[in-house]
Amino acid sequence: MWRVANEEKKLALRETVLSQRNALTKHECLLRSRAIQTRVLQLPAYAASRSVALYSPAQNEVDTEEILKNALIEGRKVFYPRISAGGPGQFIRVASGDDLRAGRYGILEPAGAERLSDADRQDLVVFVPGVAFDASGNRLGRGKGWYDRILASLEDKATVVALSYDFQVVKKVPTEAWDRKVHYIVTETKLIDCDAANPPLRQVSQ
Repeated sequence: MWRVANEEKKLALRETVLSQRNALTKHECLLRSRAIQTRVLQLPAYAASRSVALYSPAQNEVDTEEILKNALIEGRKVFYPRISAGGPGQFIRVASGDDLRAGRYGILEPAGAERLSDADRQDLVVFVPGVAFDASGNRLGRGKGWYDRILASLEDKATVVALSYDFQVVKKVPTEAWDRKVHYIVTETKLIDCDAANPPLRQVSQ
């Protein structure tokens, strides 16, 4: 019963936020995305990274093109996700935007073969899309669970940054045990440190 109610909450939230996001014009998406990406380039975690994983935006998601350009200019390795049927998927390296081809669901995916290595996971920042987020780092995705699986495969070695419009940050996102949290949320107007919103529990001395 609880799980059914939770799924209903997710569905309602997803529909509400998606209706707002789908109502944005291309120009609005461009302006908001530029503001968000400008904030990303000032993020200490990004400055310290040696590798980044980006995504190809779909359905008015925050764009990542400026991050791609900057990462390549500064010599970072850049990876994009490739979705695999039934599996966790994988990150594949690209040398430029020309290395992306239309994949499953019409979303651009990397055409190469160089996978993210264990060494690349060190100082890696993964940028993720989503439908809704809260300040504790909870994320509501498209409903396929793909990012939850691929983030789990990284074994908490990467810094995960959500790119979000302001209206996508809500008070509370319904969650399941397998949902993966993000460390930061970057919007047009603010940077949310989700770890700061989840301080470690104090150990009570006996």
